Amino acid sequence: MVDIFPYFPSMLLVFVRVTSFFLMMPIFSYRTIPNAAKIGIGFFLAWIMIYTIDAPVLEIDGTYFLLIIKEALVGIFVGFIAYLMLSAIQIAGGFIDFQMGFAIANVIDPQTGAQSPLTGQYLYMISLLFLLSVNGHHLLMDGIFYSYQFIPIDQPWIPFGDEGLAEFVVKAFNSMFIIAFQMAIPVVGSLFLVDVALGIIARTVPQLNVFVVGLPVKIGVSFIVLFIVMSVLMVVVSRLFETMLETMRGLLSLMGGL
Repeated sequence: MVDIFPYFPSMLLVFVRVTSFFLMMPIFSYRTIPNAAKIGIGFFLAWIMIYTIDAPVLEIDGTYFLLIIKEALVGIFVGFIAYLMLSAIQIAGGFIDFQMGFAIANVIDPQTGAQSPLTGQYLYMISLLFLLSVNGHHLLMDGIFYSYQFIPIDQPWIPFGDEGLAEFVVKAFNSMFIIAFQMAIPVVGSLFLVDVALGIIARTVPQLNVFVVGLPVKIGVSFIVLFIVMSVLMVVVSRLFETMLETMRGLLSLMGGL
């Protein structure tokens, strides 16, 4: 067994990066998970990882505190990118809710404590279960483990002033909205055709109160279309997971100066 005491400062840095990653990443950042459990998982992960990565022997000095800030920023940024890509599911649900008339009825998101759309929260929960079923949480942990190949522990700086890093984050934000639109377009497009049909009916049959009939018709059509395209949505979600991992890898490469 390797003596852990000389590597204890390095293990604390690993612990800071892992726990900062837990603050933002999907699943583990849920407020329903006790903080003691998050800290315990992060500590044991750091203990395991310190034996597998090429950890240097560090001294606790002024540079060490800069390394602590750097590790926290790395964990938060990587977790934020992972959460940003999965937010496309809730945004797609927001598009669908706005068209079907559920925009005023929101639910509390247990992860953030903020209000989120009904359909978005429903699709998000299914996507998280799908992520767990394909061991996506293991891939997320692999991402934070292999981050040390891009950003070593003793690297004291991150090139935040690099325009490539800002451009990459903006492109990731843009791709998230594109994926959300692609997920929502089957239901939103169908409801647009329903609106056109209701508009034609309102002009041809003035005696029919379209405002009373239109809302239940739109809700029923949206549920039917959601039931039909659910399998296609899961295919898009699986590709979203791939995009999320590729985005995490690209961000780590830029932050590591590679």
